[in-house]
Amino acid sequence: MTLQHRRLSTALIVLLLASLACARTQGSAPVASASLPAGQSTRSLTFGGRQRSYILYIPTSANPGQPAALVFVLHGGTGNAESAMRMSGFNQTADRNGFIVVYPDGTGRLSDTKLLTWNGGDCCGYAQEQNVDDVGFMRAIVTDLQARLNIDPQRIYAAGMSNGAILAQRLACEAADIFAAVAPVAGTLNFTPCTPSRPVSVIEFHGTADQHIPYDGGYGPKSLVNVNFTSVPATLGYWVGFDRCGSQPQTETFSDIRHDTWSGCAGSASVELYTVIGGGHAWPGGLGGLADADTPTMTISATQLIWEFFAAHPR
Repeated sequence: MTLQHRRLSTALIVLLLASLACARTQGSAPVASASLPAGQSTRSLTFGGRQRSYILYIPTSANPGQPAALVFVLHGGTGNAESAMRMSGFNQTADRNGFIVVYPDGTGRLSDTKLLTWNGGDCCGYAQEQNVDDVGFMRAIVTDLQARLNIDPQRIYAAGMSNGAILAQRLACEAADIFAAVAPVAGTLNFTPCTPSRPVSVIEFHGTADQHIPYDGGYGPKSLVNVNFTSVPATLGYWVGFDRCGSQPQTETFSDIRHDTWSGCAGSASVELYTVIGGGHAWPGGLGGLADADTPTMTISATQLIWEFFAAHPR
């Protein structure tokens, strides 16, 4: 082989290796594709022998070249993805901060029903009765999106209302390897045994006059299910103990809000509780649900506080 031929062969090999390296780099950090444009879309996947769906919201402020945080927002019992999106207003917060939001749908007795529930352990409804694997469904959504979007694996979070809050608690118990922090609103820990794989940051919101999931636990006078709910103090006591936080919280009170913060937790975790004094079964700062639903306090915005907490607590 002549010197000219050897130089040509060497150049071709260098170009081929560079091309392969580029392909590997692109494959390791997927970005939003034409099939997942910015904006709102509905996606479906088959999991556990069921066709499951979720609403995906990608704000235009999300930079495809940078790993984005992913926030799950879980609807309440007899709700659905659309109601969770409308109630929480998380899309607007995502617009301002550049994170991606997922609103999954639970399951119901009829395939076309909008009255859906989650299997949070001891609650609730159809999903609990059928032992639907909702924790596995959340894992499947994460896998689906990680194959198509540039998701930061250290910044995946879950918030939920009522039955959705109960599932968020269960996710902290069984999927702490994925979820960095959870934010239950009007829903307590009703799953045993709860054995997270690592300390989990938790921020909780609950009204003292909640008649669906009582603050002090027990059977809710207005609850649609016959469940003896765990109390808010017992729930927070579990997370404070598991995360090995200081036993005495720092407390501030303003208007109708008492805010407790437990610090010094293991693994840089934190536990916080916003108690709405005299508050009912509602998402603080959000939209109300049905016509006879409790009116949320407007003193605080749970959505904004949740995002600030999430942003401060990556895995």
